[in-house]
Amino acid sequence: MMDMNILVCIAKVPDTTTKITFTDNNTKFNTDRVQWVINPLDEFALTRAIELKEVLGGKITVINVGQADTEPLIRKAFAIGADEGIRVNADPSDCFYVGTQIAHFVKEGDYDFVFTGRETTDYEGAQVGGVIAEHLGWPFIAGAPKFDYDGTTATLEREVEGGKEKLTVNPPFVVSIQEGVCEPRIPSMRGIMSARTKPLNVVDPIEGDAFVSVQSYELPPPKGECKYVESANAEQLIDLLHNEAKAL
Repeated sequence: MMDMNILVCIAKVPDTTTKITFTDNNTKFNTDRVQWVINPLDEFALTRAIELKEVLGGKITVINVGQADTEPLIRKAFAIGADEGIRVNADPSDCFYVGTQIAHFVKEGDYDFVFTGRETTDYEGAQVGGVIAEHLGWPFIAGAPKFDYDGTTATLEREVEGGKEKLTVNPPFVVSIQEGVCEPRIPSMRGIMSARTKPLNVVDPIEGDAFVSVQSYELPPPKGECKYVESANAEQLIDLLHNEAKAL
């Protein structure tokens, strides 16, 4: 059995505590004072890849489509346990464009399989993994909260309507990971120190199409006032849920 070669896709997203605002008549996201983090679902994927490497050996490469300001996040991935990184020097304009860029470098890297997070927490498109797989002609398994690999065959489990589905697949393949597959890791001091010297390769993008553009942004309506109902007054609660919340 040869050592694994895993590619993990990571995206830059705003921290969930960030206060979201827009500029230019609500046509641009205001990046001022935004705290950027690795997409949380991508961190699950990265951590599961590291767990597999600790058992089976191999190499983990992280890839990001983004500008130079994503490099601190790639270095954080190094600190968690990735071995090397690729930054495609381009604006991640839409899911198809990002997937096209990543698929091109998958072809050049001889990877056994590709991990993505199920979706990003900002746009929640859940499309990049499928785009990569389609470009490569590889199997794609979406939304797996359980992933095991014995060096030859991967066994996955995911929730479907009415139960759970168990799948097996042999490399090469693409899989999108979701919560439950593992517990994300906090970088150790040793990992932080070693992250400084791990190789980060910046590459130019290939030509690719982007099909989505943003016309405008809009914040959701503010939450209304809370109404409290005494525990003994079930009829009032039912009336509020039926006539005001329209939940019944």
